[in-house]
Amino acid sequence: MPYDKSRRHFLTEADFPGPRTMSAATSWLKEHANLDRPFFLFVDEFDPHEPFDTPAPWENMYNPDWSGERLVWPPYMQGAIAKGIITASQGEQIRRAYGSKLSMIDHWFGKILDALDETQVWSDTLVILCTDHGHYLGEKDIWGKPGVPTYNPISHIPLMISYPGITASSINALTTNVDIFATIADLFEVSLRQRTHGHSLLPLLTGKTTSIRTEVLTGVWGREICLVTEDFKFVKAPPGDNAPLSMLSNRWSTMPTHVIAKDIALPLPDHRAFLDRMPGSNVPVIHQVFEAGDPIPFWAWTKFSGDHLYDTRSDASEVNNLLESGQSTEWNDYLARILDQLEAPLSQFERLGLRKPAQHL
Repeated sequence: MPYDKSRRHFLTEADFPGPRTMSAATSWLKEHANLDRPFFLFVDEFDPHEPFDTPAPWENMYNPDWSGERLVWPPYMQGAIAKGIITASQGEQIRRAYGSKLSMIDHWFGKILDALDETQVWSDTLVILCTDHGHYLGEKDIWGKPGVPTYNPISHIPLMISYPGITASSINALTTNVDIFATIADLFEVSLRQRTHGHSLLPLLTGKTTSIRTEVLTGVWGREICLVTEDFKFVKAPPGDNAPLSMLSNRWSTMPTHVIAKDIALPLPDHRAFLDRMPGSNVPVIHQVFEAGDPIPFWAWTKFSGDHLYDTRSDASEVNNLLESGQSTEWNDYLARILDQLEAPLSQFERLGLRKPAQHL
C-alpha cells in the first residue's frame, strides 16, 4: 500500500505525518502570530487516523504484553468479531493502538498550545478544535467507517473553543461543522454572497443565546439521513432501491479514489448529466442522477436496516429502536420539511420515499 512505501522514510517520531503537521503549525505561529495584523491559520491534521501506527514509546503504551501481530488497519465492516474476521483480543489490540495514536498526536498538539502561550495571543485569538468524524472501534461490533447509519461514535464529535474574555464552561447546544464557517465569517465581518447553512457560534459563546438551531442533519452520500434534535435521533433509510441518487459537483476529475483500489472508482458523468447550480447558490455544478443498477461509490452498497428512532437522552448507545413498522410518519414529515428548506433535489425525496411539501412541488 502507499503508506507502507512512505513508512520507510519515517526515521524518527518527528517524521510521522501528524507530528510534521503540528511542528509546521507551531513554527508558523511563532513566526507570524505577533505581526500585529489579523491572521487565519487552518491546521488540517489527519491523526488519530488509521493506520494506527506509532513508534516507541507510544507503540507499547497501552498494550505492553501483546505478542501477536500488531493490527494497524481495522476492518471496515459490521460484525467483524461475530463473523470471525478478527478475534475479541485483536479488537482490543486495535482499540489500544488507536489510544497510542491519540496520545502521540495529543503530545504534539500540546506544542501548538505552548506556542500560543509563548506568543501570548490567547487574549485576542479565537481557537477552535474540532474534527470531521469519529471512528468505530467495536461499538455494535462495527469497525472503521463502513456503510451503516451515523451512530454517535462517528457523528457525535468534539468541539472545543477558546474565545477571549469567556470563562471556561460547557454548553449543551446542538451544533454542526458548517457552523464553524459561519462563526469565522461573523468574526471577520465577512459579507457572504451565497446562501450557507451554518449559524454563528458567537452568540452561544458570549451567552446571548442558549441555542442556535433545533435540529441538525448527518449522513453520508448514498446512505441513511439522520435527523438529530436535542432529544432524539431519527434515521431514515431508503424503503426500496437506493435510487435515484443525485451527485452535484464541480470536482469530478479530482477525486483520488484510485489510490484505494483500482476497481473502486467514482462513476463519472454520462449523457444524463446536466449543468445545474448548487442548491442555495449560483455556483455551477454538474448534476448527475444515478438509477438502480448504476455503478455507485462502494460505501453505498451495504444493505440498509430500515428506519430507526432513538431517545438520546436515555439511550446514548442507541440500542433501543423506538420505531415499529408504519410509526415514522411524523418524523418522515419533519425530515421532508428540513430537506425542502435546504433545497434538496427531488431525487432525494424519491430515494427516501418522502413526500415533498405541497407548496414546493
